[in-house]
Amino acid sequence: MTIIIFIALLLILVLAHEWGHFFAARRLGVGVEEFGFGFPPRAWSRVKNGVRYSLNWLPLGGFVKLKGENGGEESATDSFSVQKAWKRSTILVAGVGMNVVLAFVLLSIGFAVGTPTVLENDAQLASDVKIVISQVLPDSPAAKVGVKAGDEIVTVNNEKFTTLSSLQNYLKQAGSVEVKLNREGKEVVVNTKPEILPSSGERRVLGVGLMQVGLVKYVWYEAVWRGAQATGFLLVEIARAFGNLISNLIVRGSVPSDIAGPVGIATMTGQVADLGWRYLLQFAALLSLNLAWLNILPFPALDGGRLLFVIIEKIRGKVNNQKIEAIAHQIGFGLLMLLVLAITYRDLVKLGKGLWGG
Repeated sequence: MTIIIFIALLLILVLAHEWGHFFAARRLGVGVEEFGFGFPPRAWSRVKNGVRYSLNWLPLGGFVKLKGENGGEESATDSFSVQKAWKRSTILVAGVGMNVVLAFVLLSIGFAVGTPTVLENDAQLASDVKIVISQVLPDSPAAKVGVKAGDEIVTVNNEKFTTLSSLQNYLKQAGSVEVKLNREGKEVVVNTKPEILPSSGERRVLGVGLMQVGLVKYVWYEAVWRGAQATGFLLVEIARAFGNLISNLIVRGSVPSDIAGPVGIATMTGQVADLGWRYLLQFAALLSLNLAWLNILPFPALDGGRLLFVIIEKIRGKVNNQKIEAIAHQIGFGLLMLLVLAITYRDLVKLGKGLWGG
């Protein structure tokens, strides 16, 4: 089921991105030769209205092949290569724009139907309120019995708590406790006892941070506004994350351990799906914004790399050497595939350790 959800999610994100290119190209009078999901070799295709629609065997993305995008066909008025710089730039950024729009729509829908929110001032608006563990201190009583961040506390000594303060007050006076947890849809029961930790002073604690999470709904106009705010906030945070990634690649020559490839993202998709479709909406929006930032990076083969060549051409005042540009994009694509393979290998190793231990 995880694979089906992951492929469906990937299909939506890729189609949204490539449809942005497709729509902009058609509106600006540029010929489209192929609209493909995945990368060749081709598994299936159909030609309609002069455009080949294809499904390909490597489901790692998609593409829109524009007439004359790699040079040539200068005599054709609908060739990408003969269009003005602003038209080519618009087509190139349209895919990124669609990913941002998709994220905004998904987040707005989430706020309208009820989005999982850490409760502070919105507690009175919330439904389906849960108490969730946000942090587990190393070598604490909770850590020793395998409690993990993200676990939902269902009961403590068979008592259910509806507010954070009531649970905290109970734990201050409790001796040994049996805690029933919900971990990704599975029931986990642990037995432990509060202890005095170096960071807790004289207080006996379990060594966990707690937060209250609930579904908060907003009227449609406020949902749209909050969707826009969340989109802007996530764009900034993802930009910082990409900055750290690039810094690690340049300075250390390594990829941060928390960067995931297709296998890692598929695994996360399954975990998020277990939490419910509302969480999946948020996750899809986050992936869409990551895809937007990835594609706008000024690296050959990416939209940002192609945009960079358009800017260079505009600055120089003459057409770039199309052969050199094509070679640069081919090399860039090869390097990106090597990076994806390296991250995928690491994800498989992590998955293997998780399944078989070690």
